[in-house]
Amino acid sequence: MPNTNIQGGQDWGSVNVGRASANRVSVPKSAAGVSRAKAMGLVQTERKYGAGGNASAHTASINARKIEESDELKLKKVDKSLSKAIQQARMAKKMTQKDLATKINEKPQVVGEYESGKAVPNGQLISKMERVLGVKLPRPGKKPAAKKSAAAGATKAGAVRGGPPKRR
Repeated sequence: MPNTNIQGGQDWGSVNVGRASANRVSVPKSAAGVSRAKAMGLVQTERKYGAGGNASAHTASINARKIEESDELKLKKVDKSLSKAIQQARMAKKMTQKDLATKINEKPQVVGEYESGKAVPNGQLISKMERVLGVKLPRPGKKPAAKKSAAAGATKAGAVRGGPPKRR
């Protein structure tokens, strides 16, 4: 059998692992050191275009203040007449806010918000309160309709009551 060398492809040279490297490059640590290295031509710099362009995402700007102050985003709150009516009707029935809340299946905080005028009006909730309290509460945004008199309707000549208009 011929004699073969199995370990022929291995490198048995010395390898330095760690910090004791002979040809180490020193890195400047201060701005003055960096500018000195630039002047000597050891360091090259590139200008990044568009870098730092997202600064508005992290700072409060004037636009944010405009949104907060605009009237478009303000939600309508419960009218004072509605909050007073709820409170008076509840007191007349000798109920607490908690009693009223349990009867309409809501939290006591909701009833408190309606009575203090801080809640956003909800028609379903108001109708539940009307049913439990046994009173008609003033609805938000609806103004009392002006009653039409019979004389005003009779003055129109040839006015037909009800039904669609006639075709010609």
